Amino acid sequence: MNNVWIDISKKIKELYPVKDFLPLHEPTFSGNEKVYVNDCIETGWVSSVGKYVSEFEKSLAEYTGVKRAVAVVNGTAALHVALEVAGVQIEDEVLTPSLTFIATANAISYCGAIPHFIDISNETLGVDVQKLASYLQEMTTVRNNLCMNKYTGKIIKAIVPMHTFGHPVDMDPLIELCDRYNIVVVEDAAESLGSFYKGKHTGNFGKISAMSFNGNKIITTGGGGAILTNDDNLADRAKHLTTTAKVPHRWKYVHDEVGYNYRMPNLNAALGVAQLEQLDGFIKNKRRIFYRYEQILKGYEGIQLYKEPSFATSNYWLQTLIIDPKTYIHEDVLGVLNQSGIMARPVWTPLHELEPFKHCPHSDLTVTNKLSKQIINIASSPYLGE
Repeated sequence: MNNVWIDISKKIKELYPVKDFLPLHEPTFSGNEKVYVNDCIETGWVSSVGKYVSEFEKSLAEYTGVKRAVAVVNGTAALHVALEVAGVQIEDEVLTPSLTFIATANAISYCGAIPHFIDISNETLGVDVQKLASYLQEMTTVRNNLCMNKYTGKIIKAIVPMHTFGHPVDMDPLIELCDRYNIVVVEDAAESLGSFYKGKHTGNFGKISAMSFNGNKIITTGGGGAILTNDDNLADRAKHLTTTAKVPHRWKYVHDEVGYNYRMPNLNAALGVAQLEQLDGFIKNKRRIFYRYEQILKGYEGIQLYKEPSFATSNYWLQTLIIDPKTYIHEDVLGVLNQSGIMARPVWTPLHELEPFKHCPHSDLTVTNKLSKQIINIASSPYLGE
């Protein structure tokens, strides 16, 4: 078994031989980053006010095709406020996959709401819509236009589908199902900038959505995120809440409710503007990485390189292997790859297994439990596709 992965490691290292160690996803700064950041420093506009914040929001909205984008300090903050402006309240239940980063459940919890974990699909690595439909039919009832959990008596207010590793969820049947049950869709598009579902960019399908620009994302602002929506009222509300709920005035400090200091600094936005200018190139490289890995892995049994669904064009943020547990031992594969100088990581620990969320309601999670022991993410930096 180890010989197979040593052989694969050697072939992967040949993609970029000048590096002794290939990180999982390293940022690429090859454009105007220094120019724009230096402009912030030279003009003194380095904090939460400045031209690059507005420019980044405008460019992001144009690229994704949404009406409005609100830049914030990170993706978790974006999702927190997105849920709040979407109407999620204390003690509401919010459906979300268990196989996602903890930030999804954390953001739900910040609202005082309860994560309710659902299973994923082998085909998309996101919400299994058919399985969810059967689950909702069995455990909910709709009263007064509210979806009620028959067993807990609580309102199921929203769902947070997550586009895992940049691969879009099958959104059309999910939207239809949620419309039927009056469940608000808040997209977790943290990983899917540059991904399209049936020709439309992710983040356009729910009432509101959230993105992340952490240092390991397809573009980075260092730390940062954004709220996307096609509803001007929701965008205005999100902007107000994320800027400490301050009422505009030339000199007075008037705040009309409890808000959040979630503003993205101009320095970070400057970095984001330069990164967005290069996004198409990053995606081309990342798609080349997929095809190169596909060639490398040909002929090896028990290893599947995850491919975008037929209805989607993915940004291939993280290249994903699904290994056969009958053929390979998960921990051993991770050990060989990392020792060979290729960063490899397991998928997140399913959230229903983590101490803060063990008490949360959940559906049958057979696929989640299975894939959590099979998925391995491998080196995916854009330069590997150059």
